[in-house]
Amino acid sequence: MPNNLLKRRKPVLLASVAAAVATGVAAYAFARRKLHPPLPTVAHVDLHKYMGLWYEVARLPTRFEKGCQHVTAEYTLRPDGKVTVRNTCHKDGLNGPVETVTGTARVVDAATNAKLKVSFFWPFEGDYWIIALDHSDYRHALVAGGPDRTNLWLLSRTSHMERNLRDQYLAKARELGFDVDRILFTPQPIAGKP
Repeated sequence: MPNNLLKRRKPVLLASVAAAVATGVAAYAFARRKLHPPLPTVAHVDLHKYMGLWYEVARLPTRFEKGCQHVTAEYTLRPDGKVTVRNTCHKDGLNGPVETVTGTARVVDAATNAKLKVSFFWPFEGDYWIIALDHSDYRHALVAGGPDRTNLWLLSRTSHMERNLRDQYLAKARELGFDVDRILFTPQPIAGKP
């Protein structure tokens, strides 16, 4: 084959390979979404009640929380309706070095207030879906990082939850298609002790 003909076909060949890869990625993403029914959220969240300090009781592993213990999230409602999010992690121990990150959340489903987008590094945003909530006094919440079921957090207003209650929330997560066999329980300090 003449060298000039090969040079002319090379862009076409590369474009064909790129199209095949893109089609494969799209097909994989579509198939993954079809593995589970749509992920439901709670019917309504009163954002004023939801604000304040939450302790992380358990989570599915995430690279950005590797080695984190004594994890908390604090939410503050702003005058513009957005939420300031301040996450705190103690690295490699309950009294380890403190790492904090502050971001902003915005409601994307005003009918329920149960779906938010959170940004810690503009312009990137992540999903924050409240999928279970103690509506009586907002003491416990189960939060998904969107519909793909790869991220999950169990939150409580206190540093520890009764085991049977914790197990009820995790059973709900399993029902919804989360791999709770991979759940990590977050070490938290005992009340009254440093």
